Amino acid sequence: MSELLLRAGSWDQVTPEAAGWHYLHFGVRRAPFASQTGDQEVALVVLGGLCRVDAAGGSWDLGGRDEVFGGMPWALYLPRDTPYEVAGDAEVAICGAVCESRLEPVLIRPEDVEIEVRGAGNATRQINHIVKPEFPAERLLVVEVFTPSGNWSSYPPHKHDEDRPPGEVVLEETYYFRTAHPEAFAVQRLYSPRHGLDLTATVRDGDLLLVPYGYHTTAAAHGYDLYYLNALAGDRRSMAAADDPALAWIRAAWDGLEPDSRVPLVP
Repeated sequence: MSELLLRAGSWDQVTPEAAGWHYLHFGVRRAPFASQTGDQEVALVVLGGLCRVDAAGGSWDLGGRDEVFGGMPWALYLPRDTPYEVAGDAEVAICGAVCESRLEPVLIRPEDVEIEVRGAGNATRQINHIVKPEFPAERLLVVEVFTPSGNWSSYPPHKHDEDRPPGEVVLEETYYFRTAHPEAFAVQRLYSPRHGLDLTATVRDGDLLLVPYGYHTTAAAHGYDLYYLNALAGDRRSMAAADDPALAWIRAAWDGLEPDSRVPLVP
């Protein structure tokens, strides 16, 4: 179970080989740096700061929020087989997925990001859709989630480890957690009766959770808002997931509740 939860400072990047899955790559780097996408399509998501990316004969300026709670995201989609350079002073998440097709670069501005208020009551959270299923990518999907203090997120617990479209598809996923204060924490559960897994853990700023299978859900500690960035990849361009059948009834209960008025946390 410890191999699924990587503590801040103990990891630099996660590759498909290290994770034991097929497609998904995730890392965080501080600009300036240079790299190449190789056999992956990549989304560069600016967590904080300003940077310029030079790649594929183009140049793009990204950023504007000081940190993840300071505004909406800027991102840049880059195709496979693309060298790139990132200049400036910024913290950048690198979300990648092994792919076959070489598509076109796409700049994703804050106004391009769809905000969804999901859930109700103390299960209300903000979803920022950065790379959606409709986006012109082959496998990569990226969302960031803001959860107000004391609220539940990714709830009811759901999974995406069986190919049963349209209700569920197989997706590899990472959760990258950030908090505004070093003492803040959240509680993460990841469980799979089929795989004999039941992990409940305290997560803190900079931790990374790998989700190869199983139901998963998160709760933000009282007094501290929570951010996490999800990168996902699979064979289908869908985010369809199956709720834990014992807890699926909760969705209908939301019909009688108002969304938390704190959401959206970042308009």
